Amino acid sequence: TRKHNSVCVSKQTMSENLKHTLDHTASQESLERLAKVARIEGISDEEEEGPEEGLESELSMNPRVQRYLVAIEYIGTRFSGSQQQATDRTVVGVLQEAFNKFIGQPVKILCSSRTDAGVHALSNVCHVDVERISKRKPGEVLPPHEPGVVQRAVNHFLQRNEGDVMVIDVRSVPSNYHARYKARERTYFYRLLSGSDPLSILEKDRAWHVPEELDLGSMQEACRVLVGSHDFSSFRASGCQAKSPVRCLDELNVTEVPSTPYFPSTLTCSSQPKTENATNAGDEVAGSTNGDTFGIRRRHRCYVITARARAFLYHQVRLLVGALKCVGTGELTVKDVERILKAKTVTAAKPMAPASGLYLAHVKYEFP
Repeated sequence: TRKHNSVCVSKQTMSENLKHTLDHTASQESLERLAKVARIEGISDEEEEGPEEGLESELSMNPRVQRYLVAIEYIGTRFSGSQQQATDRTVVGVLQEAFNKFIGQPVKILCSSRTDAGVHALSNVCHVDVERISKRKPGEVLPPHEPGVVQRAVNHFLQRNEGDVMVIDVRSVPSNYHARYKARERTYFYRLLSGSDPLSILEKDRAWHVPEELDLGSMQEACRVLVGSHDFSSFRASGCQAKSPVRCLDELNVTEVPSTPYFPSTLTCSSQPKTENATNAGDEVAGSTNGDTFGIRRRHRCYVITARARAFLYHQVRLLVGALKCVGTGELTVKDVERILKAKTVTAAKPMAPASGLYLAHVKYEFP
């Protein structure tokens, strides 16, 4: 009986050790496959081909992994771009750190759209694979977290950091649902503030300040030249790795919007010529029209350029904005824009707009 019990215990111990080894091996293999996918996806944003099907199917075969689609907003001037880098602070790096603290293990995060340093996001989207392991019983796999739990928990750790990234939405998706390759279209906004007064410090790195007045009608006419499918070689940076310069620009327009959308309009006064000097010490301060406007900043005229397409070339939006701004100031005509487009070389373009006025506004998906 003792021998029989000893054999049973030995078999049970071997079984548990084997199970632990298999779980550890499976976990390691899962991480290796994720790393391999990440290396393959280290191509430029402009490439539209998907990752290797075999690797995606391998990941989707693991029922213990839940993939989440995560929408985030961030202040672009706080980061050296969205993609992870070895030394610099990036959006993906900060987000991966927050997920690591939440679930207790490393994850790989892949974005739908890569943004440069200084470019903001109202909504960028990424995906992440999470295997929920019990912290009390290591090795025990638990049911996936609800999306709302993921959002609240990750935001908790993000706010304990610098608080310049926030998760605004989370959705559970199939394991082969890819944030970049499933995106149907992307929308960017670009803010320009026009006026001779210096830009408010509250607008620092949030818009492009243009001292000159802008001709809205001419800018809109130039937009109509650029909308549609074209060879945009003149509007892609020299480092662009896209196989083709042809893109279909579904929307490009310029609209004037309130310059202070978050405050009542009565707290600003219209932009107008300043009074040259006051007549005596008792008069109003130079620059004010009456006592009611003293100490109130004169508002700039605010214009938003909207660009929408399935995919964009490297720096395409900022080069387009650079041309439209020159049309608005009179430096270029609509005919000049046509000429630049037909030249099919970036050397014909005007300097691109600064990064800080650009916002990734929305990434559209179709869900099953």
